[in-house]
Amino acid sequence: MWKSVLAPIHPDGWRFIALGAVLTLVAFSVHLVALGWLALAATLWIAYFFRDPWRVTPLRPGLVVSPADGMVLVADQAPPPAELGMGTAPMMRIGIFLNVFDVHVNRVPLAGVVRKLAYRKGRFLNAAHNRASEDNEQMAIRIASIEGPDIAVVQIAGLIARRIVCRLTEGQEVATGERFGLIRFGSRTDVYLPAEWAPLVAPGQRVLGGETVIADAVSRELARQGRMN
Repeated sequence: MWKSVLAPIHPDGWRFIALGAVLTLVAFSVHLVALGWLALAATLWIAYFFRDPWRVTPLRPGLVVSPADGMVLVADQAPPPAELGMGTAPMMRIGIFLNVFDVHVNRVPLAGVVRKLAYRKGRFLNAAHNRASEDNEQMAIRIASIEGPDIAVVQIAGLIARRIVCRLTEGQEVATGERFGLIRFGSRTDVYLPAEWAPLVAPGQRVLGGETVIADAVSRELARQGRMN
């Protein structure tokens, strides 16, 4: 029960929490009570934002898991980022929007070896817009998957996101569901898969990073449709 209530804090969050705690103590010590309560509330929210909960990753050859918590924006066909050198042919793209209340830790969607990392400076449009995939600041990652084809996962900054953290290095072996970074304060994460891999999620669906299966390399079912009830 405690694991579901008290999630660990991502290491990148501790300095922000410490800063908030110091501001809280200073405000109360000089009798700025209203500011102190405001700083305390902000500190608690920062701790909540940087939470890094445990996840159970399904492990079976071919399963692709969500790289992030959030809402599926698109499940369509689009060319991968040109910087990755994966060609211009459309691939299956699954785009996930993370609001400021979602867990922002990113996870590897499919095991393999990191072939290329490509950082691109850009704008900070609302990550919910499709133009964000092309125009926004981003870190693109090409992975030679254990299933054979190369896939890509792209961390995309959002309207108020100003920091993309990626801990991967080229040549590194990665496991499905493994943590690899985060994006600070609202963002988007796109996954590019072979065009013949049908998505197992639909736009509007909520997904959990490292846990929700979003595609299956060995399945040949049709793309799923969604209905809000």
